[in-house]
Amino acid sequence: MASVIIPEVVPPPEHDSETLKRLFKKAVIRVLGRRDASQRKKITQAYQQLYNESLFDSLRSELSGDFLNAVLLWTYDPPERDARLINEALNSKRKGVKYLQVIVEVACATSPHHLMAVRQAYCSLYECSIEEDIVSNVKFPLKKLLVGLVSSYRYDKELVDMSVAKLEAGHLHEAIQKKELDHDYVVWILGTRNFFQLRATFACYKQDYSSTIDQDVLKCGIDDDLQALLRIVILCIECPEKHFAELIRTSILGLGTDEDSLTRAIVTRAELDMVKIKEEHAKLYKESVEDAVIGDTSGDYKNFLLTLLGKEI
Repeated sequence: MASVIIPEVVPPPEHDSETLKRLFKKAVIRVLGRRDASQRKKITQAYQQLYNESLFDSLRSELSGDFLNAVLLWTYDPPERDARLINEALNSKRKGVKYLQVIVEVACATSPHHLMAVRQAYCSLYECSIEEDIVSNVKFPLKKLLVGLVSSYRYDKELVDMSVAKLEAGHLHEAIQKKELDHDYVVWILGTRNFFQLRATFACYKQDYSSTIDQDVLKCGIDDDLQALLRIVILCIECPEKHFAELIRTSILGLGTDEDSLTRAIVTRAELDMVKIKEEHAKLYKESVEDAVIGDTSGDYKNFLLTLLGKEI
């Protein structure tokens, strides 16, 4: 369930555009922060038509810092937003799992239709495919796994064959025992099977081998980055709310806040499953996401994130 709260009566996009133009910074949170993706898209179009000016340019001139970054990501059409996040990760000088996990999140924690839309948006924005940029910018064997994940188009209905689940649990176990985490079979299974089938496969794995697949992956001891990335793949498929609860937690632990990760977690999931993420975070860490945000952020940035979490400001 989404956490963002949409008013029962939503003003026309022209009215929202006029409110933004007149009050701007004061209106950004209560207007954009309480509109869904289709409504935000209509506002950007109306704003352009009314003032012959891009709403994104106005945002950049009026806002700054983490607040600006969060509002921009929220205002982009979701496929374009995720395409931009992936491009930023691939062009970062740091190519560790922390930066690449956004690719896994898009490939394994959103619908196949959304992934296809992100791939199309990426080609339009950057005149190359996600796959090409992964091959050019990521080291082996991480690139093999990531290309396999983003280039697939999974069946999106609940269809499970338990005999296949049991068989492929065995294939995965054999690859893990041989420390062949990048085996073609591993990439093929994780990259092509529908999410319901994979969850059944993971359940068979636990039943047959008395250990969860992600625990066994982390015990391999061959490539820390590959192990960590594979664990994120498994978690995003099996229980995405747990992955994002962990992401929110790690973004606020230690010295300083990782605002980019915190923003991404909240902005990309506010319209999908943030209610589940909040429940998982409270269960794992005995603290609400709202309290975590209040404790580690401030000002308009804090208020914007809290608005997306469904809190009245």
